[in-house]
This record gives sequence, structure tokens and C-alpha cells, in this order.
Amino acid sequence: MNGFVKVAAAVPVVEIADCQGNISRIETLLRKADDMGVQIAVFPELCITGYTCMDLFAQKELLDAAKKALVQLVNNVADCNALCVVGLPLAIDNRLFNVAAIFHRGEILGFVPKTYIPNYKEFQEMRWFSSGARMKMFDVKIFDTFYPCGTDLLFFFDGASFGVEICEDLWTPVPPSSQQALRGADIILNLSASNEIIGKNSYLKQLIAQQSARCIAGYVYVSCGYGESTTDVVFAGKGIIAENGNIIAETTNRFDTDGKLLVSDIDVDYLRHDRLVNTSFSQSVALMQDPEVRQIPFEMQEYSGVLSRKINPHPFVPSEDAELKDRCEEILNIQTNGLVKRLKHINAKSAVIGVSGGLDSTLALMVTVRAFDVLQMPRSQILGVTMPGFGTTGRTYNNAVKLIHSLGVTLKEISIKDACNQHFKDIGHDGLTPDITYENVQARERTQILMDLANMTGGIVIGTGDLSELALGWATYNGDHISMYNVNVSIPKTLVRYLVEWTAANEPDNEAGTTLLDIAATPISPELTPADTQGNIAQKTEDIVGPYELHDFFMYHFIRFGAPPAKMLFLAVQAFSGKYDEATIKKWLQVFLKRFFAQQFKRSCLPDGPKVGSISLSPRCDWRMPSDAAAKTWLRI
Repeated sequence: MNGFVKVAAAVPVVEIADCQGNISRIETLLRKADDMGVQIAVFPELCITGYTCMDLFAQKELLDAAKKALVQLVNNVADCNALCVVGLPLAIDNRLFNVAAIFHRGEILGFVPKTYIPNYKEFQEMRWFSSGARMKMFDVKIFDTFYPCGTDLLFFFDGASFGVEICEDLWTPVPPSSQQALRGADIILNLSASNEIIGKNSYLKQLIAQQSARCIAGYVYVSCGYGESTTDVVFAGKGIIAENGNIIAETTNRFDTDGKLLVSDIDVDYLRHDRLVNTSFSQSVALMQDPEVRQIPFEMQEYSGVLSRKINPHPFVPSEDAELKDRCEEILNIQTNGLVKRLKHINAKSAVIGVSGGLDSTLALMVTVRAFDVLQMPRSQILGVTMPGFGTTGRTYNNAVKLIHSLGVTLKEISIKDACNQHFKDIGHDGLTPDITYENVQARERTQILMDLANMTGGIVIGTGDLSELALGWATYNGDHISMYNVNVSIPKTLVRYLVEWTAANEPDNEAGTTLLDIAATPISPELTPADTQGNIAQKTEDIVGPYELHDFFMYHFIRFGAPPAKMLFLAVQAFSGKYDEATIKKWLQVFLKRFFAQQFKRSCLPDGPKVGSISLSPRCDWRMPSDAAAKTWLRI
């Protein structure tokens, strides 16, 4: 499963104090989970007896029934591959503990007691239960067999390890899961019985997301359902699965009356990558006290089915409607404020930007306009330069001119044809063969014009090249590769298009909005070779290097998580199912890897520009790579 572990949060219908009925319903859900390929299934706190038994917990009849039910359940599901975690009360040395029982294929692996026992408001657990805080290096006897028991247990199999905490443990200043993560737990399982009150659900989700982020861990939370509702408390039954700060799955219809099974996949490989990269995590491990832990090994059958979680094909683009406005404004503000600081610091009198009528220069121009507005400088001091060449089409030229005029920017048009023809003559090029020299002469001529205009007007050249082009090396060295400040340097192409479309939809000027939409719909091209006979763009970038949405997907998983090529291919096949077949994805993945390794020298000397997202290829920021590294290892897909 390429580092994924399939987990489930299972909410059975519980009848208070009916142990036999409860294990029957637990077994039904566990078998359903097992049929789905679940590897770890977690049930709520005290689910064998019910959480709300109150003073019945002091009844020997109930405690004995719970132990017998547990052993019966373990034996009943011995044929299941899924590991199971359930809750029950357990009497040990004349004290009662609220424990999680962990078992797999007919064998009890251990018991983890609840550490923090709440005793406030509607929670009165100290009336019945003791804390397991001091239960370390301890074994418990169940029907003549001793089993590991304590808060120092971690369970592991080939590929992942997990720790267990119970309900209130999560709500404390230093949850047991923090220590478990530092000791090596990749995934935290939380058996809970948390009643519903107004506002609590949203707070709980924040708490789980934050704890998974602090621990750089997966987190599986499950709470008991409506069957526990009694007297003054109501339970809704919910499952939440988080991964490093993100809620990746949660149950819906919290207040229904049926059992629930929430299934998703936690990417342990990615969690371990982030722990390696995050040096603060490793320092915390070195500084932690009482690092002793008992590791409980077991053999987990590998699951090779399909993923339950959805893989986002466009990881750089905001996916939640509620986030769109805030996310887009935040991106544009980061770009804008970075440029504002540079312009103010050098006391720039102007900004010079080459406007091609394409996506990148459009976004850069919009950011520059915002920066000048912040500085209360006239937009007329922005010089929008259009430089028609041998491949410029009427569509892009007209869009560039319209956009410049609609924004109140000063237009300057300079054809590069004569200068390029003279240069062809000087270097002995026929000026007709559309080779790499033919293309790069134009790109470098444009850069020279922009640099000289910036010198003449006391300003700087605003770079337009984006993150995707840097990853692929799709830029002319000492041409569009160079600027005095590049506002797009960490914006990938898929996000550039999205920002332009979003700006069009939120642009009060109708003329600018219409132009922006047409720019977003224009094929991506450097326009360095002649147009076709109908005057349309002939040189389409994605026909040459491949779809940007694929390359952005590869870049995200390669840079952000250090994913090996086989995993990138696996994920891309899942994400783009129905759009690209595996052979096509593999072809462009090889192109991405070859170009990424071969073009590092261009990234080693980038101009300054703002880091916007979690990925940057700046040699001064996130990415330091030898320019002559071999790609052979990565190309063995």
C-alpha cells in the first residue's frame, strides 16, 4: 500500500450493561471492516459494557461478564485479519481501571489503561476508576494468562506502530499521545465517550487536528453512540481520522441511531518523512524524560486493495469552498507584501514587467498593481511592456494591451524582431530554423530590454516565471529565468491559473475581468516559434513537456514528502483515474524526473522572491541540491 495503513473508527449500537449483545454488534462491525481490508479498527471507550453504567461498575457480575465477553470476542474473530481495539472495565489488585484491550487474530496483545480520570461537571469517573499513570512494566492476569498492561505500551508491525490513549487523555496539557509519538508511535488511537453539547464538536475537531500536527502522527478518534445516552447526557457517535493537522475523514449524521464505520488510510511514509525533516521533533525526542517503552510486535497481513481516501489531483489549489476567498487573498497578500518591502527598501521609482498575455505575467502584473496601491504610488509608474516576436499571436497581444490599459498601467510596445534578426546575423544563425538558439535569442532580447528600461526609469524588473517552470527548467537561462524580484517564484502553474480565474471573478472592472478569463483559457505557450497558418498558437508547452497538472502533482509529492517514483505513480493513478492511464502518467513522470535533475543549475541562482506555500525551490530557503546529481536511482520506476 505504498506506506498507507487502512484504519477504521467503528461506532457500534451499545446497550448499557449488555455485554453479550454489545460484543455481537462489535463483531458485526469488525467483520465488515475486515472485508474492506481495514488493518486497525478502533471502538469506543468501555464499549463492551457501555460507558454510562455508573455504580454498576462496582458490581462483580458486570465486571466478570465484561472479561468473559472480551475473551469470547477475541476467539470469535480469530479469523479476522484486522487488529481490534475495544474498551472495558478491568479490576486489578482491588482497583478498577478503564482500559483499552488490543487483540489480533485470536491473541490479546495487551491492555492500556486511561491515564487522566475526569471528575468535573457531568464526568464523575473517579467514583469508579483509578488512573493508570503508574502502571508501567506491569502485567495483568486474565483467566490464568498474563498480558502486558500499562501506559508504556507501543504496538508495531512491519510498516507502522501505534499507541493508545483514552478520551480525557487528549484534553490535557500534555496528552500521553505526545510521549507515545516521541517514542515512535506513527498512529494514535483514541477510544472515547464524549457527550454532545453546543460547540463541542467543532472544538474537538480542532483539538484532534492540532494534536496530530504536534505529534506529526495519524490520529483515529471514535466516540460512543446514541445507545449510551441516559439521564443527563446525550451521545451522538462520531469518528474522526486526522493526519498531521488535517482531518482526512469524519462521520456524518452524528445523531442517527445506527452503527457507523468510518474507514480511511493514513500515510505513515509521509509522517516519517516529516519527522525526519522537522529537526524540532528529533530534538524533542532527545530531550524527553522517561523514554522507556515496551514494544509489542505482531504480524499484520499486508493489504493491497484500493485506497479509501481520495487523493487530491490538484494539491496546490484550495479545495474547500469555505477557504477559497481567504486562501486566495492570503496568497496575493504574501506576494504583494514581499514586493512592497523590496520596492520601498530600494526606493524604486518604477516597476518594469513584460506582459505577454499569458498566465504568469498576468498574475505578476496584478500583484504589482496591488503593491503600488499599497504604497500609494501611481499605477502609471508601472511600465507594462509588450514585446511582439516571431511567435506572438493576435490573441495574446490584444489581451496584454487590454489588460495594461484596464489597470491604468503605462503601456510600452517594443518589437524584438529587428534586434533578433540582427543578432542572428551577428552569430551566423539563419534566422529561420526554429531551434533552441532561435527561441532563446528572443527570450534573452526581451530580458535585456526590460533590464535596460528598469535602469532608465529607476525601477526594477518584476519576474514572472512560476514554480512549475523552475521544477522543469522550462525557462531560458539568463532570459526569463532572471529578474530583480520574482513574485511568482513559489506559485505552481495550476495555482497561477486558479488565481487568475479567481481574480477575474472578483475583479470589479468588467473589462479586466473579461480579459483575465480569456487569458486563463489561452493555451500555455512561450510563443517563441511562429504561429500556425490560422494565426493560432502552434507551440503549446503541455504538448512538449506534458500536462502541468501532472507535473505539479509529481512536484508536490516529490518535494513535500520525498515520495519515491513508484509511490508518485501509484498516487497519480488513483488521483487521475479516468483522465490519464497508467502508461501516460508513467511517461510524464519520467519526463519530470529527468528534467528536474538536469535543470537544477537554473534553480541554484534564482533571484529573490517570496515563499508562499509549503514548497519552495529557492537555494536560500527549502531546496539545496547538487546541480550534477544523477537521476538514475529515481528513474527505475
